[in-house]
Amino acid sequence: MSTETELTGSPYHGPFDLILAGGQVVDGTGVARRLADVGILGDRIAAVGDLAAMPAASRRDVSGLIVAPGFIDTHTHDDNALLAWPEMPYKVSQGVTTTVVGNCGVSLAPLALSRELPRPLDLIADAPDYRFRRFRDYLDALDADPPAVNAAALAGHTTLRAGAVGSLDRAAARDEIRAMAIGLEEALEAGAIGLSTGLYYDTARAAPTSEVVALAHVVARFGGLYTTHLRDEGARVAEAIREAFTIGREARVPVVISHFKVAGRANYGRSRETLALIEEARRAQPVAIDAYPYTAGATELSMDRVVTADRVLVTWSKPMPEMAGRDLHALAGEWGVPVEEAVRRLHPAGAIYFQMDEADVRRILSWPETMIGSDGLPRDVHPHPRLWGTFPRVLGHYSRDLGLFSLEEAVRHMTSIPAERFGLAGRGVLRQGAFADLVVFDPARIADRATFEAPIAPAAGIELVMVNGRAVWEGGGHTGARPGRALRRADLDAPMRGLGWAS
Repeated sequence: MSTETELTGSPYHGPFDLILAGGQVVDGTGVARRLADVGILGDRIAAVGDLAAMPAASRRDVSGLIVAPGFIDTHTHDDNALLAWPEMPYKVSQGVTTTVVGNCGVSLAPLALSRELPRPLDLIADAPDYRFRRFRDYLDALDADPPAVNAAALAGHTTLRAGAVGSLDRAAARDEIRAMAIGLEEALEAGAIGLSTGLYYDTARAAPTSEVVALAHVVARFGGLYTTHLRDEGARVAEAIREAFTIGREARVPVVISHFKVAGRANYGRSRETLALIEEARRAQPVAIDAYPYTAGATELSMDRVVTADRVLVTWSKPMPEMAGRDLHALAGEWGVPVEEAVRRLHPAGAIYFQMDEADVRRILSWPETMIGSDGLPRDVHPHPRLWGTFPRVLGHYSRDLGLFSLEEAVRHMTSIPAERFGLAGRGVLRQGAFADLVVFDPARIADRATFEAPIAPAAGIELVMVNGRAVWEGGGHTGARPGRALRRADLDAPMRGLGWAS
């Protein structure tokens, strides 16, 4: 074994709490793997190199396995799950150690509602769960009852609208924008990392660009970022992408376009066009994207999406919960009704939509700066398999089996790129001094086992997952440990430090 340690600062010689011995270190930067031991002390990586002679309370042989930084899920809807299901088995079982919540304009705070919950807020929680009038209260709740993973939280535009705007089918008035800005300011002061929008959804679609720009200016004062579920991912996707650029440029905030895709058969192949727009914009302003490794998406059931999808599966239905997992068109046939009537009977409901071309998915995943985000919905009775399978699918199916990119490059998409884009200080790279968020996996065995037919299944090949120096997944099961932390803006780096503004 090489004696080179590549340490930063003074070498540490032990004793360690744990040494992971003899593994192939893939450090997250994209460089080739190397044989090295990893020494852990407390919540940090204390040394990387030849530690054979170093003392340790425990030593684990990981020969033949990959040791990598824990994966960062950049796009999730885990806001309430972090409190309701804090073991987070669907995350840690696939190597995820940090999750970004509050996406698509939907966050659990700041909002306390006494009236009916407007969609799509019900995608993440029921009305009683919206009890955090201040964002600070939500983050404090995570501190008081920690989950198994770290969490960085965005404030949702639709959540802010639901608390401030009298009618969500129109643009906010000046005083309503002021009320949203006050709520957003409190959220950012408390530790929110930025603002998200879901301009596709009915409850935000009426918001003009100017409404979002006004809020993005608040984000800019706090050094946060702006993430968006675009207003359109189909026929008008290019226009929607340009709107996101405009918001970022006018407010001088970095932009993340969520679950980057082109949807609908009429738009297959347009990823060449949309990726070119991203590359052009990045020459003038900080822009990033995330994506998931599937040709199907999932959200609430609506005819707008049904008509553009090749196939639709029901994920949940309040009036007919027994229909979760069923094919929508098959149900309509059994009932002898048009699809529109089947949707009406099932509503409110959720669905999986097969609406993307595999060639577009591969092109987007292999773009050098794409981050990986699962976009899973943990409340769904029959969830999209991405909830349990996203990260091992990238490593197993797309990297190992299809050779779309090297394993080192796949890990970079899941670790150092998102850490840099979101400013997650001390995470995303395996090096001395970094937090001990680690995943140990078998490169020959790693695979997603969650399918569209049976979506709740842990991945194969994940041997060990550690969060802040403590094992949360080991030997194929959860350890019960919950060492995760709420990551607040004040404790993080500036987002997208590697990307700048044109002068």
